Amino acid sequence: MSTIRVGIVGLGANCRLRHVPGLRACRDVEITAVCNRRPESTQQMAQQYNIPKTYERWQDLITDPEIDAVLIGTWPYLHAEISVAALQSGKHVSTEARMARNIVEAGQMLAVSRQYPELVTQIVPSPFGLRVHQTVLEQLAAGYLGELREVVVLATSGDYADPATPLHWRQSAEISGLNMLAMGIVHETLTRWVPDPIQVLAQTQIFTQQRRNEQTGQLEDVGTPDTVHVLTELPAGVRGIYHLSGVVHHGPSLQIRLFGTAGTLQCVCDPEDRLLGARAEDPQLAEIPIAAEKEGGWRVEADFIDAIRGEKEIEFTTFAAGVRYMEFTEAVARSSQQRTAVRLPLDD
Repeated sequence: MSTIRVGIVGLGANCRLRHVPGLRACRDVEITAVCNRRPESTQQMAQQYNIPKTYERWQDLITDPEIDAVLIGTWPYLHAEISVAALQSGKHVSTEARMARNIVEAGQMLAVSRQYPELVTQIVPSPFGLRVHQTVLEQLAAGYLGELREVVVLATSGDYADPATPLHWRQSAEISGLNMLAMGIVHETLTRWVPDPIQVLAQTQIFTQQRRNEQTGQLEDVGTPDTVHVLTELPAGVRGIYHLSGVVHHGPSLQIRLFGTAGTLQCVCDPEDRLLGARAEDPQLAEIPIAAEKEGGWRVEADFIDAIRGEKEIEFTTFAAGVRYMEFTEAVARSSQQRTAVRLPLDD
């Protein structure tokens, strides 16, 4: 197709920051329609970005025969419903992470996508690790670590340390689902480099049980944990530790550490990806330079358009990969609720 026409459902902050500029940087791409939750927001975005068509119902946008692809920028509670309907309407789909609220919804999205293999599906990927991705893969392939022994994933902040901080949409189980803090996004990054876990044992805690909803002014129950600790087992006996928190002052920033028999690799993802490493005989970690030609980056919108044109396949992130991290988050939730280890893959 000469011109690819994109409709956006939920043109919010991340769309304004990344997706609109990214799509407009692609050749022969037009953003032709928009639908937000509120009509006044829809009109404002249409005027701000000179988008010709507006819709009050997303159902009408996805059935527009003059739209080729749908970008879903809504909160996770609508990702599955809109994705399935858009695919059934013959539209290519790119949806924001988190993929869905739970593994059932994610499984529905994957199953329907497989019914339409001619249509491109993409989940907006974790931005972490993209810059160093190729170099990490090369170091692993070259045996830098030796045999992998342990994995440590850290992602802490003080965002929710103050009980007076208003309820964030990510803390609403109805809107966001089972995903906790940054767990899905860091786990997705990790599994680009190491095998999926085969067992998890988790504990979680909500320290502030209720927070004020800024829109309604009412107190609402917090639906996702303030802190998460996970022990994992990977194939070949490899062990993993996750520490995720929103209530830690001056805690460790987002980082992934891989420990092997011959060396260590550490990806520090905040504010920009850096790769540190050391062989067993080295006295300490040192930064590993990333060659310019191997430096990755944000290409989400360009990758989506290139895949629609048949010029490449989606790598970051497929619906199948999304189901894998959704299954992990589901297992963590079950383990913390049941106070027992949960095997993966899930059998139901």
